[in-house]
Amino acid sequence: MNEIYSFFIAPFAEVPFMQRALLSAVLLSFSAAPVGVFLMLRRMSLTGDAMSHAILPGAAVGFFLFGLQIIPMTIGGLIAGILVALAAGAVSRLTTQKEDASLAAFYLISIALGVLIISMRGADDELLHILFGSVEDLTNDTLILIIIVATLTITSLAVLWRGLVAECLDPLFFRSISSLSPLVHFIFLTLVVLNLVGGFPALGSLLSVGLMILPATAARFWVTSIFKMSVLAVSFAALSSIVGLLASYHSTAPAGPAVILSLGGVYIVSLFFGKSGILQNRSTGHHHRAG
Repeated sequence: MNEIYSFFIAPFAEVPFMQRALLSAVLLSFSAAPVGVFLMLRRMSLTGDAMSHAILPGAAVGFFLFGLQIIPMTIGGLIAGILVALAAGAVSRLTTQKEDASLAAFYLISIALGVLIISMRGADDELLHILFGSVEDLTNDTLILIIIVATLTITSLAVLWRGLVAECLDPLFFRSISSLSPLVHFIFLTLVVLNLVGGFPALGSLLSVGLMILPATAARFWVTSIFKMSVLAVSFAALSSIVGLLASYHSTAPAGPAVILSLGGVYIVSLFFGKSGILQNRSTGHHHRAG
């Protein structure tokens, strides 16, 4: 029993930075995972990845001016992410180029600009900190930020749930019956940016999108209801965060990649054993051929 306690419980019960990391990860799981479900269902998964890179130059400017302080970096990342989303939308409306292509162009520019700004001020370890995060350095200010992001996200999802579902299932019909479609789309993109900004202190700008997309894609192999998919995605994200944090604590592995790899393991298992996974589809195919 002592070994079980020391391995599974003691890190979260006795180590302050692990307590902050656990609370942050669980809160982000409740907010980022449902957002990831809607990203996936709207076929915007790569948009989430592009937006995670888009916040980098804004965070880099905050870092360049104020160092590793969460508030300036957060404000900078939020402004940069929203500006890129607006710019990509404007390009798609004013030209023949689609929004995903515009986002791809902007995200390549953003990541190059962000790395350049950081390298002008910081050392390699600070660059790695911003790109991949560090749970050991989570502060109370960071925790407050994540609480605010989670509260805003969960409240917004509750209010906009029907509109978001309608946009996923039949966007053309939703636009024809409601003038709120552009507003819902913009608020949704803002929630994506908020969760990416909230996740980058722990997971970094390059990995925070993983907490959105991987739980959602794994959950889709098991259920078809959007609500059940969101609940399952939250569960996958929270449990994988715990596993990843424990793996990081008991080894020399960084926490961000450990959490994302734990989620990757959940995705692989779901891919093969889920209700619509590879093995289930093969079994169904053999059954039909036998019949």
